[in-house]
This record gives sequence, structure tokens and C-alpha cells, in this order.
Amino acid sequence: MKKFFDDIKKDIKFKTAGPGKKLTTDTSTKPEAVQSSASAKENHHRPPTDGAQKAGAAALARVEKQQRPKVYTSQDAIRNQVKRQLEAEAAAVAEKENPTTFEESNTLKDPACLSVSGVYFTCPLTGATLTKSEREVHIKEAILMRFEEDPVEASVMMIHTFNKDREKVKAAVDIISKYVENICKNPTEEKYRKIKLSNKVFQEKVRIVEGSREFLEALGFISIMLPVDGQEEDEEFLVLTDEGADALELMKERRDRLLRGEPVRAQLNRQPQAFRPSAKAQHFELPPEFYNLTADELKKEQQQRSDLVEKNAMLRTKAMREREEQRNRRKYNYTLLRVRLPDGTLLQGTFYAWDRMPVLFSFVRESLVDGWQPFELIAPGGQKLQESEEVALADLDWDACCCLLPKMFLGPANS
Repeated sequence: MKKFFDDIKKDIKFKTAGPGKKLTTDTSTKPEAVQSSASAKENHHRPPTDGAQKAGAAALARVEKQQRPKVYTSQDAIRNQVKRQLEAEAAAVAEKENPTTFEESNTLKDPACLSVSGVYFTCPLTGATLTKSEREVHIKEAILMRFEEDPVEASVMMIHTFNKDREKVKAAVDIISKYVENICKNPTEEKYRKIKLSNKVFQEKVRIVEGSREFLEALGFISIMLPVDGQEEDEEFLVLTDEGADALELMKERRDRLLRGEPVRAQLNRQPQAFRPSAKAQHFELPPEFYNLTADELKKEQQQRSDLVEKNAMLRTKAMREREEQRNRRKYNYTLLRVRLPDGTLLQGTFYAWDRMPVLFSFVRESLVDGWQPFELIAPGGQKLQESEEVALADLDWDACCCLLPKMFLGPANS
């Protein structure tokens, strides 16, 4: 066995030894042969052409332009960490030196510094004071709670309040009124006392309006499954079962209530307040609810005011002026007004930007002990306001806050 493996090793060694050589060959001539072979190769090598040289130079330039990925070492990581710490410390020092920025002054205000804490509303059904985000949900809940005591009134409120599309509401109300009119004109006709729920007109005009079915049920309609000619399965109908004359008169009265119905809207709480004379009378700080503008748009307000002189100097068409006025009217949702009374007391109230002069005069009159006595209101700049003018507050080019000066008071203010 040992001899077998020795023979295999010898055979492998013989095969890897290379080409054979004669015993008479002088091995000293080998380097010359190799050298002569290399020189022969060099002699046969041709220099590159001009095109090849240009292509090679372009490829080399592209390689040099490529950014090699940076290899981060542990020292790089330590250096970056120290840099971040230094930047954080510098930012903290800068914040201490300048604690408030422009954006923070518009968004993060101390509530105690605000002229009014916010915009609030009063529910006409419950009298509750609500924020802007609470008013819609609260009114819906208040309407639904009224179904127990007066389902007709609740369903009328539901139709006019829950549905925002006034055209769809009008179409549904007209069709329901037609139902009632047909029944009153033809009290014995059975076909007018049934409403097929799968009817196309009912599906497209009445069913889509929230509260319409509740109103029909409040009129006396009940749901019944009835057979239909040519169909195997019964279908749902709303059927009026009461046929008395008193029931018809009551139905007409309820229909009139539906026609007179109005949406239930939360009323703006004017938050009337009175202040003693102070040097801060002209200082106003309003919460974000007063504005339609975003924070970025508020930052541009100062720049826009500085450009006002240039705009007034420009020749503008009537259409251009009207478009600019519309943009200005959309800046504010509400306005905070202060009225300086003859004794220096300030009367403050919150108004819609589209409220008109009679609303302002009524607010001042209701706040006075002797509100029946005549008075005048003088706007900033000496403009005399007229109660009879149906002009909106937004049309007077006032800001979201303004201080008025009443004149010729004959009675004291009610603080």
C-alpha cells in the first residue's frame, strides 16, 4: 500500500515538472532566451492610436470626478459627537439670550396677556358656552334630545341643520309639502297615503336628506311591508293610517313649520367686558381663532403694509381694486372692538367681521344704563359712524382689533 502511494506521488511530480530538457543543453543560456523573448514581445507591441488615448483620458477623468465613499473611523465618530454637543450648547445659549422668536410670539402666547381668551359661542337650545370645535357636535346632540318631547320640532331642526346643501334641503322640503298637499286634497285616495321607499324620486330627493324620514314619521306615517304587483317579494312603504279631519289640519300646521324652518346656529358670545382707564388701552393681543391667515401669511402682513403706499400710487382698474378688497376681507373671521366711554372706561366686545353697524350700536346701547339716550361713535381717524348704514365692519378697513371713541353721551356707562 505504501509503495502504491509513492508511485502516485512520483507520477504527479513528473507531470508538473514542465517540458523536458536535453542533458547536453547548457542551462546558462536560459536568461538570454527569456530576455530575447521579452524583447521580441516589446518589439511586436504597437503604440495606442490618438482615438484610444483620448478615450482613455476621458475615462480617467470620469473616475477622478466620482466621489469615493468616506470611511468613518472611531476618531471621526468622536469628532462628530463633540461637534453636535457644541452646536446644542450654542443653541441653548442663543435661546437664553433671545427667548422669543417672531413665530413663537404669534403661536405661543401667555393666555394672561391676551385681550380675550378665545372665541366662544352660545347654544340657543341649551344656553351652554361652547368653543368653535364644540358647537356643531353639541347642537346635534341637543336636537336629538328634543325628539322625546317634540318629534316634529326636532325633525324640522334636523332637516335644516344637519344638511349643509341648501338646494337639496329645499328640494326635499318641496316634495314632502307635495305629499301633504295631495293627501289634504284627496283624503280618500289610498295611493296618496302611501310612499314607496324604492321610488326613484324618494330615493334621489328625500331619502338623502337627513331627518326627512323622521319628519314623515312625526306626521303619522308608519313603515309597512306591502305586496307589489308583478313582484314576488314585498316592499317597504310609509303609510298614513289616520284619516280624521283633525289629523289633516294638524298635518298642514306641521308642514308649515317645516317650510318656516331655519338652521340652528350657535350665536357668537360677545364676551362684554369693561376696563378702567389704562395706558394699555391701545394694546391688543388676540388668539389665533380671530384670523383666517396662517402663520406664514401673518409674517408677511408687515411687508404688505409697507407696500401699501406703492400700491396706492399705482394705476389700478376697478376689477383689481375689488379683488384686493375681497382678499382683505378674508383676513379676519372676527374682530375685537373697544369703545372708550366719556369717563375713560373701555367697553370691549367680540363681533363677526361681517357684522353691520346696527349690531355695533345695539351692543353699545344695551351696555348702558340709559341706553335710550342718543350717542355717536367716532372711529379711528375721526370718522363718524352712522347706525343706519348697512356696512360691514370688514368694509371699514379696520384691523382685527380697533378702539372707538363715543361722543355726546348723556348717561353713565354700565360696567
